[in-house]
Amino acid sequence: MKIRKITLKNWKNFIRVEVNIQDRLFLVGPNASGKSNCLDAFRFLRDLTTTGGGFQEAIAWRSGVSAIRCLAARRNPDVEISVTLQNGQGEDMWEYELAFHQDNQRRPLVRKEKVIRNGEVLLKRPAPADESDPQQLTQTHLEQVNVNKEFRAVASFFATIRYLHIVPQLVREPDRSVGRTNDPWGGDFLEQVAKTPERTQKSRLRRIQEALRVAIPQLQEIELWRDARGMPHLRGKYQHWRPQGAWQTEEQFSDGTLRLMGLLWVALDKEGPLLLEEPELSLHPEIVGVLPQMLARMQRRTGRQIFLSTHSPDLLRDEGIGLDEVLLLQPGAEGTEVTTAASHEDIQDLLRGGLTLADAVIPKTRPTQAAQLTLFGDP
Repeated sequence: MKIRKITLKNWKNFIRVEVNIQDRLFLVGPNASGKSNCLDAFRFLRDLTTTGGGFQEAIAWRSGVSAIRCLAARRNPDVEISVTLQNGQGEDMWEYELAFHQDNQRRPLVRKEKVIRNGEVLLKRPAPADESDPQQLTQTHLEQVNVNKEFRAVASFFATIRYLHIVPQLVREPDRSVGRTNDPWGGDFLEQVAKTPERTQKSRLRRIQEALRVAIPQLQEIELWRDARGMPHLRGKYQHWRPQGAWQTEEQFSDGTLRLMGLLWVALDKEGPLLLEEPELSLHPEIVGVLPQMLARMQRRTGRQIFLSTHSPDLLRDEGIGLDEVLLLQPGAEGTEVTTAASHEDIQDLLRGGLTLADAVIPKTRPTQAAQLTLFGDP
C-alpha cells in the first residue's frame, strides 16, 4: 500500500493543500514555511494507530487543537486531513478522511470520519450511534480494533509510517532512552539494532559498513557490543598505527557518522513510508550529493516511499530527481502554498537552459532580507 494523495485543511501552516504523492518527495522551502509540519501530517496518521497512541494522545502530543489549527483559518474552524491509498498491486483504492475540532472544554472531538474502498463507503461518521452517545466522538474508529475490521488494512498501514531525525546526543546517552520505543529522535536507536534478529542485524551492519567506507575510509569494522551492564553499543574498528587498529563506540563517533548510520539502518527497513528531516545535516556535501541515488537503490529493494525535507543544493543537484517529486512550499499571508516544481514554467525554462534543479528551485526559498543579518550586533 502507498500514499497517492494527501489533502490538508487548516493544518498548521496550511489553509488548504492537495498534492499527489510520488514514491519520493523532496520538500523545499524557506525556514518556517511548514516543511516539518507537512511531514507531521503523516506522523499524525501513524500516531492515531500506534500502541499508547490514539486520537486524544495524537492531539495532546501536538499541544491541542488550537496549536494544530492554522492561524489563518477563519470561517471553518475544523482541521481536516484526508489521504488516498493504493494497494501496491493496484487491486484496491482506499480513502481515509478525518475532521476534528474542540468543544467548549477544549476537548478534541471527531467532526467527521470516512473510509471508502473502491468507491464503496465502509464508514461514515457521525453515525446514529455517535448521536446517541457523543462520548464516542472522542475516539476514531480507526484506532478501535472492535470496529475497524473492514478497514484494518488502513490502520495497519498507518502504523508502519516511520519518522527519523536522529539527535546524536540521545544516541550517545543510552540512559536517556530508557522506556522509549520508536523514538523519532533516535533515543532507542541502539535498542532497535539490538532487538533485530542476529542474522538480519549482522547483514545490515555489513551493508552499512561497506557504505560507510566511502565516507570514512579508515573505518574497518562495525559490530553491536554490550557493556558490563548489558547496555547495547555500536562500536567500530578504525585503522590505526597499531596493527590491530582501535575500537571506538558511539560516544566517540562524530555527529555525521551517527546520523548517517541511523539513516542507512532505517532505510533498510521494509515497512511503510519513511519520513526524513534534513538528512544532509552534519554530512559532507559529496555524501549529501549521492543520498538521492542511495535512497533510490534502497527503494528498489524495499518498495517503500521516502519523503524528506531539505535545504541542501547538493542534494537537489541529483539528475534523477523528477520535477513532480519536488514540493515547493511558499509562505504567504493566507498560509503556505504547496506546488510541485513541475507546475512552475520558469523552473522548467531554467532546466531547459542547462541549470540544475537546485539552481532553479533554491532561489525561490531564500529569505529576501537575509543580508540584513550581517547588521546584527550593530548599535
